Amino acid sequence: MKEWWVQVGLLSVPLLAVYLHIPPPKLSPALLSWRSSGGYFTYKDQNIFYRDSTGAVGSSDIVVLLHGFPTSSYDWCKIWEGLTQRFHRVIALDFVGFGFSDKPRPHRYSIFEQASIVEGLVRHLGLHHQRINLLSHDYGDTVAQELLHRGDWEMRSKTLVTLQLCSLTSFQGFSPKRTTPGSYRRRCSTSRQRPLCNSRFLFSILQYINQRKKHRDRWVGALMSTSVPLHLIYGPLDPVNPHPEFLQLYKKVLPMSTVSVLDDHISHYPQLEDPTGFLNAYLNFINSF
Repeated sequence: MKEWWVQVGLLSVPLLAVYLHIPPPKLSPALLSWRSSGGYFTYKDQNIFYRDSTGAVGSSDIVVLLHGFPTSSYDWCKIWEGLTQRFHRVIALDFVGFGFSDKPRPHRYSIFEQASIVEGLVRHLGLHHQRINLLSHDYGDTVAQELLHRGDWEMRSKTLVTLQLCSLTSFQGFSPKRTTPGSYRRRCSTSRQRPLCNSRFLFSILQYINQRKKHRDRWVGALMSTSVPLHLIYGPLDPVNPHPEFLQLYKKVLPMSTVSVLDDHISHYPQLEDPTGFLNAYLNFINSF
């Protein structure tokens, strides 16, 4: 029996090595276009990809989009044009370790660093004295919460709209779907940006889950104490934030926030699953001021 397991182990090692070195698929024309229409800035020797579009004439409003895990700024592709018809500047970035940005390894990935990268991008674009709307999803929600915790962003943020808030639900007694290395690989296996799925920094990237637990009071507290208008756009079929428990908890913890609930079949990526419904919900909130 022992020899059998040794043989399996010896066979698994080269197979795993081959898998990890399979080149990523070629980028689609849409992704090539997305990359070519963006640019890079440098944050501590790291090249960070971003897109910055000038939109509506006569508007001075700016929106910064913060993507989720394990994807990229391309998550906003279906609503990008609609946002440019309302905002003067529409800006999105790929966090370090994601999308077209650098993926250093070894590296200690953290929510704090990602928030500092957002601040660096805003300075790079000369917008550090401007009032900015934040639109965030999933992993990006926690980055937005850290930005709110920093006093200068509390003063500069006009609005914060979130699509998911794991830090409210995790460790609260009910069981949203957890992200594990196995589930992460399954989610990446269909991604066009497969280079992110490399075990050499997979666990480093996933440390954000432990960071959410450790700093829950800091980040949920930032939402509870902020004077920035908050809005949640929610898909009832979201497996990460189950309905109706999540909404009940959200409204209890953040009674001052407004909420838009999309159609029953909308899940974890409403900006991709229902871009029209999502955009209508977001603009209705923005235009209420």
